Amino acid sequence: MAAWIFQDPKQVKKLGADNASHYVGWIDPDGKKRCKSCGPGTLGLRKAEKLKEKRSAELLTGTYQDAAKKTWKEFREEYQQKIMDGMSGPTRHLTAEALDSFERIIKPGRIGTIKVQTIDQFIRERSAEPGKKGGSLVSPATVNKQLRHLRSVLTVAKEWGYLKERPRFRMVKEQRKLVKFVTGEHFAAIYAACDQARKPVGLAHVTAADWWRGLIVFGYMTGWRISELLALRRSELDLDAGTALTRAEDNKGGRDDRVKLHAVAVAHLRALAGFDQQVFQWPHDRRTLDTEWHRIQACAQIHLPCHRDHGHTDACHFYGFHDLRRAFATQNAPRLTADALQKLMRHKSYATTQRYINMASQLDEAVDSLHVPEVLKKGLG
Repeated sequence: MAAWIFQDPKQVKKLGADNASHYVGWIDPDGKKRCKSCGPGTLGLRKAEKLKEKRSAELLTGTYQDAAKKTWKEFREEYQQKIMDGMSGPTRHLTAEALDSFERIIKPGRIGTIKVQTIDQFIRERSAEPGKKGGSLVSPATVNKQLRHLRSVLTVAKEWGYLKERPRFRMVKEQRKLVKFVTGEHFAAIYAACDQARKPVGLAHVTAADWWRGLIVFGYMTGWRISELLALRRSELDLDAGTALTRAEDNKGGRDDRVKLHAVAVAHLRALAGFDQQVFQWPHDRRTLDTEWHRIQACAQIHLPCHRDHGHTDACHFYGFHDLRRAFATQNAPRLTADALQKLMRHKSYATTQRYINMASQLDEAVDSLHVPEVLKKGLG
């Protein structure tokens, strides 16, 4: 049976035909009468006509589904096919982790039953779970990251008509702390310690010291992620023009982008002459890259304090590769416009860039907040 368009006589009498909402009515396969409001006026009528055609086609072809009966399992399978399969690898992985956590804790049945209370329960129980590192709970940052992915998923559920409204998300308060990044002094020490590098080995015309200096200088002067650095091909470099191309499949931005390089980075790249496809070819197990990175820092006598309450490892006291990217953002935030920094960092969202800009201001705030002994205050004006 076809769907139909109508107006509520009581609304028409009270508001007038121009201000009364247009409805689409239909009888579902179970024989129950259904309806949906599309709004008043010509815009509401156009929406009603489109919905009428859609519902009529669904009823005729047997593809009609009652949104109220849509299960979480059915929704996730549909979301996987229509949305997740088109995501970049890292985003797809993080979204799947968030959905897995939600399913494990909530065990949702029908998607239409997900309310604010459901999300609050997830936050409470997820925050009480142990983290990946022994002796600590899941961090607020991890909980918030999963909440952001879950919020995006439920936004789509609302758009598809499976939720009347998307529940409100109360993000967990995160402790504000200074971000770790490679300081200029430590960079100089690590740069000098590259002479102690033992790997990579077996690369023609390239020493381990030059390889590491090229990698850390390129990372420090561009802010590229380690995955982008390792994926960089010689064919994507133009040293004469001083540019490098990062491919969509290798970066989180999901687009090709040609980046202008500083002369210092170009000079170090010229020392990496070779015939390998990758500029930073690593002919060893990927895990040994981090091991060698930490060993070089140990030679530079780098030993960072770790303030986290967990079972400490050697990695706690060394910089990670991402700290080179943070150094690029933090050191250059006061020198560049926000637009320029966003372009160089290749962020899709300005909000992400703003967080890096705030790192620089946090340093100023930290210095202003330092305790000054009374004996020293006498010299202050």
